[in-house]
Amino acid sequence: MPNNAQSQAERRDTLRGLLLGGPAATQRSLVEALTERGFDATQSSVSRDLKDLGAVKTPQGYELPPADITGDDEVAKVADLIRELQSAGPNLLVIKTAIGAAQRVALALDRSSWSEIVGNVGGDDTILAATTNAAAQRRAIARINRLCAK
Repeated sequence: MPNNAQSQAERRDTLRGLLLGGPAATQRSLVEALTERGFDATQSSVSRDLKDLGAVKTPQGYELPPADITGDDEVAKVADLIRELQSAGPNLLVIKTAIGAAQRVALALDRSSWSEIVGNVGGDDTILAATTNAAAQRRAIARINRLCAK
């Protein structure tokens, strides 16, 4: 009988495979697909697995971001979702996105590993990004604007 950690790893591998086949409309559909494959899955376990896999919710459903994208390319892939940038003091940047896109853009910013951005929090259509200082904030704004102009 497999241990809990082994079952969890196998469930996540199966979930990754399901998502590689295309977006999943709902977490419930993923629970059903995993159950059909013999896994003990609940909505909360699938939610945790999606987070650990780095999956994002897009208009098409839950998806895994492409693995071969890094740095500026990561942000460039979601640049069309960015609507507005606004400074909020010397260390904070407010990024407005398309409705429902903030977490996807925030994940791209996290994965970009830009030294200017210390971290961010994404809501539904707004991201609050913390920068190291005012100069870093200006550089981050310039980088995002450059990528959005392409």
